[in-house]
Amino acid sequence: QVQLVESGGGLVQAGGSLRLSCAASGNIFNIVDMGWYRQAPGKQRELVATIITGGSTAYADSVKGRFTISRDNAKNTVYLQMNSLKPEDTAVYYCTLYSFGFRSWGQGTQVTVSS
Repeated sequence: QVQLVESGGGLVQAGGSLRLSCAASGNIFNIVDMGWYRQAPGKQRELVATIITGGSTAYADSVKGRFTISRDNAKNTVYLQMNSLKPEDTAVYYCTLYSFGFRSWGQGTQVTVSS
């Protein structure tokens, strides 16, 4: 079983920055990828960014150039640096990890961007 604990969400003004962290513990062998999804009220959960073991990254078009995903393998932690935040970035952000054919999810952290 995998446990994912997110932190770093909060309220920020448009144009500001936040850094999300997600620490993984438990049965975390053979990780294929770690990443972040988000879900705004009334909308489907969507991929924000992902980082594959080996270092390759992918981003949603809406966050390219503003968000950066990184991973500290020694700490089993993935980060999401979010700059130039916009009100449309407001959502619950979920950390995710894929290993052994199963995707695990964190409990989510709220990010609210005021205009």
